[in-house]
Amino acid sequence: MPGHQYIERGTGKVVTEQLFGDPVVRWLYSSVREKAPFLFDALTSSRVSSALGLLNYHSWVGSKLSGNSRLMKECSIDLGECIDPPEFLDTPKKVFERKIRYWETRQMPELPELIVSPADSRMLVGSLCESSSFWIKNKFFEFEELIGTDKARWLETFDGGDFAVFRLTPDKYHYNHCPVSGEVLDFYELHGKYHSCNPGAVVLLVTPYSKNKRTVTIIDTDVPGGSYVGLVAMVEVVALMIGDILQCYSENKYDSQKKIEKAMFVKKGQPKSLFRPGSSTTVLLFQKGRIEFSPEILSNMRHPFAQSRFTHDFKTPLVETDVKVRSWIGVAFK
Repeated sequence: MPGHQYIERGTGKVVTEQLFGDPVVRWLYSSVREKAPFLFDALTSSRVSSALGLLNYHSWVGSKLSGNSRLMKECSIDLGECIDPPEFLDTPKKVFERKIRYWETRQMPELPELIVSPADSRMLVGSLCESSSFWIKNKFFEFEELIGTDKARWLETFDGGDFAVFRLTPDKYHYNHCPVSGEVLDFYELHGKYHSCNPGAVVLLVTPYSKNKRTVTIIDTDVPGGSYVGLVAMVEVVALMIGDILQCYSENKYDSQKKIEKAMFVKKGQPKSLFRPGSSTTVLLFQKGRIEFSPEILSNMRHPFAQSRFTHDFKTPLVETDVKVRSWIGVAFK
């Protein structure tokens, strides 16, 4: 399997990603999946995923095996942006669930029509419309399955629309922030497996994001104080060793956290949820013709020299851009 590279936003630098647990992922999604399907199903189940997460991130054994100082050094974690002092981050779980001074270190553009990244992540965009120049059909997810085959209203709403995929790696800050401002129309959970979000697993399994356990939040932005980019679906997808997604919206820093509920108003850039330790993915869906993605991100996808596993296996230029939470990724098209 080829290596995997992405583009560093701003500098345009091509970076080779060191994929965590890559040999294990390749073994699991090739040999085990093909030769021992019952074992494969067991290893990607909720029970086993939770057990692995407990061992790696919560237990004394996990702390000794990973070595927190080495972990933070290898992941290039900036302790200076963390709210808690270094001595508090004494387990892998605390490292992955760290809070940062995002209001200082992830400053957000003021223009209300700009849509921002929900996470520190590696980002790709695509379209569900066949006439679009960046049409990607059933590569990362099956649209109907992603938001629920029984959700006729939302399936019709986002049919032919555009989407963005944000892949969080284990070293990333794991809070999701609201990409837009608006009123929550719907919020629900869809059960599923716990597949890895490693690019190798994505290309070998195909459409894992619509097979994993996930939560869906539908936001109406065409309301007073909203971002006026139509309806937006925010799909938070768990992965291997991710136990759950904690909904913890806050209007001021991380204070007075509360669960997402229908009819509540959420503000762009504010913390919305927390992925438990591991790697995970967030998918945004937009209505057709309501968003224009950043030209920089679109150009990076077609980088002529970067080597991407997605490009290699899906036979179309798909190079990710590394983006910061609350940085602009697109603009509302009116």
